[in-house]
Amino acid sequence: MPVRPIVSTAAAILLGATCMAYARPDARTMTCEQTQQLIQSWRAIVLTTGRNTYDRYVRQFGNECDWPEVPTASYIPTRDGQCRVHRCEEPIFDFPD
Repeated sequence: MPVRPIVSTAAAILLGATCMAYARPDARTMTCEQTQQLIQSWRAIVLTTGRNTYDRYVRQFGNECDWPEVPTASYIPTRDGQCRVHRCEEPIFDFPD
């Protein structure tokens, strides 16, 4: 029996399993509470939020954002409606003239 097909098949299975392990969690399939707990436990995580959209979400308090960015409130769709989460954005200073 040739070794080449066996090695190719094993490599394909390993590659497929590796890709599945790193799939982004989909916020639309979780409740808001589950989504918030996931963010809290990982401190920062990339979540799928739509068919072709994703973003990085962080805890409200912590140093997960690179300077000068700060955690800013945002809403994403979850299984039970819109969910308040935080993502890193540069602060907007709107000083009066």
